[in-house]
Amino acid sequence: MIERTQANGADIPKLGFGTWQLEDEDATRGVAHALKTGYRHIDTAQIYGNEKEVGAGLHQAGVPREDIFLTTKVWRDKFKDGDLQTSVKESLDKLKTDYVDLLLLHWPVPEVPLDETMQAMNDVVDSGLVKHIGVSNFTVDLLDEARAHSKAPLAVNQVEYHPFLDQSAVLNACRSAGLSMTAYSPIGQGKVFEDEVIKEIASKHGVSPAQIALRWLVDQDSVVAIPRSSSDAHIESNFKISQIDLSEEETGRIDALRSPQGRLIDPDWAPDWDK
Repeated sequence: MIERTQANGADIPKLGFGTWQLEDEDATRGVAHALKTGYRHIDTAQIYGNEKEVGAGLHQAGVPREDIFLTTKVWRDKFKDGDLQTSVKESLDKLKTDYVDLLLLHWPVPEVPLDETMQAMNDVVDSGLVKHIGVSNFTVDLLDEARAHSKAPLAVNQVEYHPFLDQSAVLNACRSAGLSMTAYSPIGQGKVFEDEVIKEIASKHGVSPAQIALRWLVDQDSVVAIPRSSSDAHIESNFKISQIDLSEEETGRIDALRSPQGRLIDPDWAPDWDK
């Protein structure tokens, strides 16, 4: 059974399938296999360059559209009023769907007034192109500003989060405002396979370190995880985490791995992160 979380009106499966760096047939096959495995949450973005292939995977799987929670993200060069709406229509054409369940601003863009961008985000909600809106890679202050400029409630802030990065400030802000926090790079770009604590816990449960990291994330209130894999076997094993029951002691040991210095994704255009 897929666990779900409620976020300001959005009903979100807590385990999704990410598609970053999946290209061409790998993206189509991966999405189709994930949906056939049981995933009902698919995450893509304009900048990934694979919305067309993701859309093909959605159709190949044969799962009713209304059963799928589909997310895409607006890239930084489309934040102006007018540009954003046009880009969303282009995304829908590529995805071969009439709407997305969640539209995110991919990264903050200081050069465009946030109130202008949020007005455009609200416009695509009012137009029926988008069911829910949110942000990605937003700090607590930027999240507060986006919320203040939006008539529609924000449902999600998608950020890097894994056992090695402390995101307490953002997570607490999301929870207090009724948002979900979606964790990208949930297995720390493979670092979980090298960590002795996670490896030991995984061995005890007879599962992989990736499964332990995902279970740890999904166990947290308001946290969603979106692992990506091009391997059918890994897509399937990542989905089987419902069978894992971490003890309080095990959870505490993983909690202790978190650090403000654990960030792996920090491009030039990143904001000044919360400490």
